[in-house]
Amino acid sequence: MLQTIKQNWFSNLRGDVLAGLVVALALIPEAIAFSIIAGVDPKVGLYASFCIAVVIAFVGGRPGMISAATGAMALLMVTLVKNHGLEYLLVATLLCGVLQIIAGYLKLGPLMRFVSRSVVTGFVNALAILIFMAQLPELTNVTWHVYAMTAAGLGIIYLFPYVPKIGKVIPSPLVCILVLTAVAIYLGLDIRTVGDMGQLPDTLPVFLWPDVPLTFETLAIIFPYAAALAVVGLLESMMTATIVDDLTDTTSDKNRECKGQGVANIAPGLMGGMAGCAMIGQSVINVKSGGRTSLSALIAGVVLLLMVVFLSDWVSQIPMAALVAVMIMVSIGTFSWDSLRNLRKFPLSTNIVMVATVVVVVFTHNLAYGVLVGVLLAAMFFANKVGHYMAITSELNEASDHRTYKVSGQVFFSSADKFVAAFDFKEAISKVTIDLSRAHFWDITAVAALDKVVVKLRREGTEVEVLGLNEASTTIVDRFGVHDKPDAIDQLMGH
Repeated sequence: MLQTIKQNWFSNLRGDVLAGLVVALALIPEAIAFSIIAGVDPKVGLYASFCIAVVIAFVGGRPGMISAATGAMALLMVTLVKNHGLEYLLVATLLCGVLQIIAGYLKLGPLMRFVSRSVVTGFVNALAILIFMAQLPELTNVTWHVYAMTAAGLGIIYLFPYVPKIGKVIPSPLVCILVLTAVAIYLGLDIRTVGDMGQLPDTLPVFLWPDVPLTFETLAIIFPYAAALAVVGLLESMMTATIVDDLTDTTSDKNRECKGQGVANIAPGLMGGMAGCAMIGQSVINVKSGGRTSLSALIAGVVLLLMVVFLSDWVSQIPMAALVAVMIMVSIGTFSWDSLRNLRKFPLSTNIVMVATVVVVVFTHNLAYGVLVGVLLAAMFFANKVGHYMAITSELNEASDHRTYKVSGQVFFSSADKFVAAFDFKEAISKVTIDLSRAHFWDITAVAALDKVVVKLRREGTEVEVLGLNEASTTIVDRFGVHDKPDAIDQLMGH
């Protein structure tokens, strides 16, 4: 027990503490910005980020991953907050958490295996672009000081690791934030700071129950929003978990992460916060800064709260240029540059899926739409490809006036027409054998194709024998097939 606790919490103490500090600083402006997007007070996003980061550290299934208030979730809340107010958002957040816990117990986490690598790559590239685009308002219509500070911040981030002895010890993003803040204060630069984004809270969050009537009418209002939040939250969390798995060369428990996300969303709903999920940008910052265990998320959440409540005077003076530099670093590090180099190597279908995912996510700012389009395209290309892996050959025994068709491959909706087209229904022959020992029937479209072939041959006066069906194919053919039933022709025509 003690060994497990030590391994999961204290095996990377220095790296996790320093990474947690960097993440906490980077969380502040994002939480405020996402609150503004959702149409709520900045403290709603800050309280949510604190609650989610702390709770997920104990109940999550992916150590080293950071969860908090996110832009993808904030976009889904706008209409609910506008039409019904904050209290309905809080109860929708609670229901979102319950739905995610149910998803965890239903073991829906492993469904990520149906999301192809090209979709994940497109998702990552789209988020990298969105992270960069989110920094552009801070770099437009500003003085040259902002560009100079941002450039200096990027210089510190990329060059500090080469400093002997301390370069590998202290995360360069943390150095960037501290140095640029000190310079801005010392020179008295008139540039935008964290304090300009909104008033920071000056009290700790307190327990509160949403003040809404517990009726079916309330449920009808919040359920569509809660369901959308739950789906998008789990999608982004599972995607981010997969990316952190790759970055750290480790595995994670996706079902536990689903339950953990649910519990973590119930907490802010009872503390005046909004729903959230895993953050790819902050998770990349955490991993790049040395964070590996659950301790980094706990440190990030606790330090975030302490800073905004007790050190708000200092935190409010952090120049946005410093945080912009950190987020530009994140966008550069997040983007899969190999995907551009591999455009010529990879199949066209793979590239189309990746690009389509990027385009849809970037233009809609909705992760769910992009993943849905990517998964559908990937499924279509896969079905089309597998459909080509079916071959039918035939041999004629003239002495017995008997033709044997041998089918090899997968018969399903994509290859059913090809299956039917391979048979010659006009050939005058006494017997046909359809050998399916090397084939597999997957769906009712395939069964209908077999029915069509057998019935059409029999209508021409040909004796038909079907043999070689494997056990799974036999089950589906026996259940849905009609060619061996007395009224086969009538049933087939009725289809």
